[in-house]
Amino acid sequence: MQGVVTAILGGGQGSRLAPLTRYRAKPAVPVAGKFRLIDIPISNSLHSGIDRIYVLTQFNSASLHRHIAQAYRFDVFSRGFVNILAAEQNVENTDWYQGTADAVRQNLHRLSYTRPSEILILSGDQLYLMNLREFVDWHRSNTADLTVAVSAIPRAEAHAFGVVKIDASGRVIDFVEKPDDAEVISSLVVPEETLTRLGFAAKPELCLASMGIYVFEPKVLGDLLTGSEATDFGREIIPSSIHDHRVFAYGYPGYWRDIGTIRAFHEANLELCRPVPSMDLYSPAAPIFTRPRFLPGTKIDECAIRHSLICEGGILSGASITRSVIGIRSIVRSGSKIEDSVIMGANRYERTPETAGQPGLGIGRNCTLRRTIIDLDTRIGDESQLVNAAGVEDADHETYAIRDGIIVVPRGVTIPAGTVI
Repeated sequence: MQGVVTAILGGGQGSRLAPLTRYRAKPAVPVAGKFRLIDIPISNSLHSGIDRIYVLTQFNSASLHRHIAQAYRFDVFSRGFVNILAAEQNVENTDWYQGTADAVRQNLHRLSYTRPSEILILSGDQLYLMNLREFVDWHRSNTADLTVAVSAIPRAEAHAFGVVKIDASGRVIDFVEKPDDAEVISSLVVPEETLTRLGFAAKPELCLASMGIYVFEPKVLGDLLTGSEATDFGREIIPSSIHDHRVFAYGYPGYWRDIGTIRAFHEANLELCRPVPSMDLYSPAAPIFTRPRFLPGTKIDECAIRHSLICEGGILSGASITRSVIGIRSIVRSGSKIEDSVIMGANRYERTPETAGQPGLGIGRNCTLRRTIIDLDTRIGDESQLVNAAGVEDADHETYAIRDGIIVVPRGVTIPAGTVI
């Protein structure tokens, strides 16, 4: 894998994940209480022996840059690096990245500088644990020009993905971005014997969704991008390449979740709270790397905690917590009930926990939180009830938002004592 270079796409605006992306890039959004989304593709690369990694960024990228600088430091004897490639003006181009393909095009000379054997392109906003070495080996065994990682999905979900059609050898013969015609979707349903050949369980009515993860031969990538006005891999580059190039599909049967919306983010975090989570964060062979914080263990006093993920550095007192993620440095005070929620915690401790007229950092006394996402450094006043009793689906307010029925309190916001949402 020493010749492989990874490019992680992290520059999107992430509007569907707002307000979590109000002040940060989507790959910098905290996940599972202590990680950032960007840690997932970087860790997958490093565990696969690929240590030359570029992260392409654009919107709200300051916190992402800071996290990468603090988390990924290689010693002087290592050839590895994690480098930021931020959108910039130059004599040839003064525009922002116009899409995934355009971002790679504008940085193609940097990605190709060391003459890599392959260029691996990953997304910065997905949850999965993939052995990328096997992915690259599959690409090489087929002498492919381009290989697309695919996941098997029910045909009812095909409209939300780029869907591939393959022949008996695994070669891609068609690619349809977000198909909405029933007949087209029917033509993309995969025979059960083909699913088995790709490593999936043989089930009826499944399609193959592109995961937005690709391996390119460097020359082929250059030929497809140079002189082209195409801006997106899924909508333009992949469909246009399948007839003139050897494009193959690589089946990934493991857990994969695209974190594109508030609902997806909420569900993915709560899935990690299950007794046997779909994504194994506890494998000693493949830990998720992140910034070391050197925090003390969480102090828990007379709490009832069920099916939850509790991260380090917190203080939980007399609380009831069910199916929830409690992030680093979280403070949950007595009498509070938290259900089906993601509490991101805080970036710091307060010297004076509570000041006159202002709640302390964290969750106050006798609060009830149900189906909520509480961003970093927020203050939830005593007796607050964040339960969406009215069943509102979507709303925007100065101090909170509701997306798909989930209450989201943005970073640094104060919710006054006694607030009812």
